[in-house]
Amino acid sequence: MALTGRTALLAALGALVVGLLLPSRTGIGLVTGAVLIAVAVDLVLAAPVRSLRFGRGGDTTVRLGEPATVELTVTNPSGRLLRGLVRDAWAPSAWRPGTAEAASRHTLALPGGERRRITTVLTPTRRGDHQAHRVTVRSLGPLGLAGRQGSHLVPWTVRALPPFASRKHLPSRLARLRELDGRTSVLTRGQGTEFDSLREYLPGDDVRSIDWRASARRAANTAAGAGGLAVRTWRPERDRHILVVLDTGRTSAGRVGDAPRLDAALDAALLLTALATRAGDRIDLLAHDSRKRVTVAGSSAHEVLPAFTNAMAGLEPALHETDMRKLVATALKMAPQRSLIVLLTGLDAAPVEDGLRPLLPVLTKRHEVVLASVADPQLDVLAAGRGTLEAVYGAAAAEQTRADRRATAERLTRHGVTVLDAPPARIAPALADTYLALKAAGRL
Repeated sequence: MALTGRTALLAALGALVVGLLLPSRTGIGLVTGAVLIAVAVDLVLAAPVRSLRFGRGGDTTVRLGEPATVELTVTNPSGRLLRGLVRDAWAPSAWRPGTAEAASRHTLALPGGERRRITTVLTPTRRGDHQAHRVTVRSLGPLGLAGRQGSHLVPWTVRALPPFASRKHLPSRLARLRELDGRTSVLTRGQGTEFDSLREYLPGDDVRSIDWRASARRAANTAAGAGGLAVRTWRPERDRHILVVLDTGRTSAGRVGDAPRLDAALDAALLLTALATRAGDRIDLLAHDSRKRVTVAGSSAHEVLPAFTNAMAGLEPALHETDMRKLVATALKMAPQRSLIVLLTGLDAAPVEDGLRPLLPVLTKRHEVVLASVADPQLDVLAAGRGTLEAVYGAAAAEQTRADRRATAERLTRHGVTVLDAPPARIAPALADTYLALKAAGRL
């Protein structure tokens, strides 16, 4: 049973009647009895809630920060009109802060034998699966004094995918990829690239690209021999293997701005995936800390990006150190032949020196290795601080941290690793640019 504000108002009016007109036990009894009878009548006439039937429909996946629509179908098999409220409860992370109460509550007027469709709009604020909780229905009587209330389990899951904010950088990187592929007038020739085709010589072309045998054949078939020069065009090698390795250990849980480092790493991995599949390369995913969390391997070109996005949705940082020996061993199993291994991890000196650096010769002997780390832009702000004793100490600590990261990066570079250290807004395009540079240089 549920009482409404009208019941309290009716009781207050009854108290006035007793105080002004019937100041006696008899008056109290009469007023109390009248209120109780009215409440009892309302309860009897209210439509039952236990017999209601429910169904779900709508979105099952959504990008983080975007709205998802979930439909709740309510069927009233009784012969009474259902007047009341419906609360479609979800976890707090399924709503924008401060909007849960208004978005989850719906007014319902449902005649007997009919059904209605209620729409709930979710806006998840965290990646992963968001489960529907109970659906609570309060059925009020015709007087609006009291009603019946009951809850039902109506399961539904909405998966919040990574937002892929770096998608805005994809068109410009695809334009550069087309230049590398020779599909524009700007051609790039790099060591180890594949011969693509022949075309007519144009002013400004590298004379080293002239194919003299083809030019001689063309000259023999034309009246003007000078017009028969042919140049070779080149394109980067295709069908190369890339393995993206996400370190989901303790360092990935550190917050940079409003999000953990892992979120920026996921965004960078998605941009690289979209670019590499357009370039004709094969790309796999490994997420690892003390154990293997997620693997995606062998997906076709049109399936790999959705597969990566879906696999990344439920990844959360683990609050313990990454077992680099197991991580490297798993990566080598997934990349038995020469590959580009992109390791998204931290540049903290201790984990790198004790865990990763001793294992680098095994990786760099066979593979091209890129290490990408998410830097904290707040370090630059602190390093520029002056004016107070606290600011000076903060600047010294920030500068020491930056120096340690640079020293760690230099040691990794001496082992043949390409190191990127960029803030969250820059890590994704920087990784894409590094991939294109390696491809142009024929190092894949």
